Amino acid sequence: MNPAAQHRLGLVLVTGSAIAWSTAGYFTRLIALDNWTLLFWRGVFAAIGILVFMLATDGRKALGQFAALGAPGWLFALVSGAGMVAYITSLTLTTVAHVAIIYGIVPFVAAGLSWLVIREKPARMAILASAVALAGVVVMVGTGAREGSMLGDFLAFLMTLGMAVMMVISRRHRAMPILAAACLSAVLSAAVCWPLAQHQLPNHGQLAELALFGLINSAVGISLFTLGSRMIPAIESALIGSLDAPLAPVWVWLAFGERPGLNTILGGVLVFGAVLAHVALGSRSRAAAPVAPLGAAESGLD
Repeated sequence: MNPAAQHRLGLVLVTGSAIAWSTAGYFTRLIALDNWTLLFWRGVFAAIGILVFMLATDGRKALGQFAALGAPGWLFALVSGAGMVAYITSLTLTTVAHVAIIYGIVPFVAAGLSWLVIREKPARMAILASAVALAGVVVMVGTGAREGSMLGDFLAFLMTLGMAVMMVISRRHRAMPILAAACLSAVLSAAVCWPLAQHQLPNHGQLAELALFGLINSAVGISLFTLGSRMIPAIESALIGSLDAPLAPVWVWLAFGERPGLNTILGGVLVFGAVLAHVALGSRSRAAAPVAPLGAAESGLD
């Protein structure tokens, strides 16, 4: 696959992961269980879904990936598990719109970390689009703080920081079996939440909702992100992934009438517009540029 086609595929896959991840607020509002029980069952079904995907794509070899995790894989799993606990908890303390749009600063965080850790210099267009996305977050949080809570917003920021770290780890250690790390993360998060969760079995309806939550939001999201994030720079993965921001409050608004305020809507429009402009202008630039040999393109990503 030539670099341009690989880049386009990466954009599509990461966009799909953002759509899957944007359903977290919807499921959190939908399922009438406490935070720890919700996290436990989400982790269980997420681990099952990811493991099934691994077995479907790699057969029995998939099980050997757990032995090859190494330090980067364990770090990814720990950061991912902690980030998920912070994420779901933040959704119970502040509005879905606040949590989602705070995620809009992840391109800046990912760009800074990727430059410090792997010396990946972000393109000027990506930096400009990220600046617009950050402006959207400032509009939302700075002028609409009455909609949320400081603790909820802080936990959302911790989740954002964790996501940026995961992006850089994935980009830096491309041989790392990231799906095995994601599966381990789900298991760890479930294990941590088990002592505080309700131990009685949820009813059939809730089990079905929990299964959809774990499979769609986690298993599908991480699988698509895993494949796509290795095809595009970290700042672009973060920028496209920030589509989660304007999409998440839409599902909650349509389903539960949790209407975001004007400032939150304006912030979401800025984030969404920045992503669309970057994709449109970036695709045009790549189409006009000569295609480099595959080896040269790959060497510039390391």
